[in-house]
Amino acid sequence: MNFNSILSTGKIMRNLLNTSIVAVSIAITGCATLPTPEEMQQVSAGFVLPQMPEEGKSIVYIVRPGSVGGLIRFKVFIDDREDESQVGHTRGNQYIYFNLEPGDHRILSKAENWSEVSMSANPGDIIFIRQDAQMGIFIARNSIYLIPEYEGKYHVKMLELGTIIKSNNEGS
Repeated sequence: MNFNSILSTGKIMRNLLNTSIVAVSIAITGCATLPTPEEMQQVSAGFVLPQMPEEGKSIVYIVRPGSVGGLIRFKVFIDDREDESQVGHTRGNQYIYFNLEPGDHRILSKAENWSEVSMSANPGDIIFIRQDAQMGIFIARNSIYLIPEYEGKYHVKMLELGTIIKSNNEGS
């Protein structure tokens, strides 16, 4: 084996080692699990939410735990995709909230794709919706779904406030 072959083999080994370290790091952080429901309830026991529903309305908390696509804004809309329906946006490890008139609604989330969840809001309800990010083609993709109160309160306690454009849904 000549000197150039040894150098080339060393570079290959170094590249393999670096690739392995990156892959293991991604696997470890990508496989992070949530605490059990009991642990979430213990952590959030006695926690008072930043806002409660206004009189005759419900309040919706959108939580976005996780840092995948963390710099990408996930815009949140009520009932349709029109700009005037946007209530705010989240980035990784953030939450937002807004009041909602009673009735049936669609909550939509825009990233590389649109995702939505349908729900019925009653006066006094506190509703929690989770946004999850996945790797997209150009930017992060998203999905949203309803979560139980204990999980929602846990995330609100642990996350930072995102950007709220409107805290009320007037006339929808």
